[in-house]
Amino acid sequence: MADHGAPEYATADGNDYAEHEGTYAFFTKLTLVSTLALVSLMVSLAIGGVNGHWGLFTIGTLAVLVTTSIGLASQTGRPGLMGAVLLVLLFLLIVTS
Repeated sequence: MADHGAPEYATADGNDYAEHEGTYAFFTKLTLVSTLALVSLMVSLAIGGVNGHWGLFTIGTLAVLVTTSIGLASQTGRPGLMGAVLLVLLFLLIVTS
């Protein structure tokens, strides 16, 4: 009969646990950055479409593109700059309403 003991991942052949952790970290970073980028883009569209401030929309969209690139290129995966851009866009949406 087969031995039903606990598997030993450190010694198993073909198991690349570090690569699995790296892939998961990239996936969570990509999810976080893309979610913040989409929310920021929707706020920019609201500023342009609802309020008619298309200049602010253009600036906001360019800021979203830049901060998304920085967020994806960062090692930590914490796009703090993107959160700041989102807050500024929300502030502009409130002010221009």
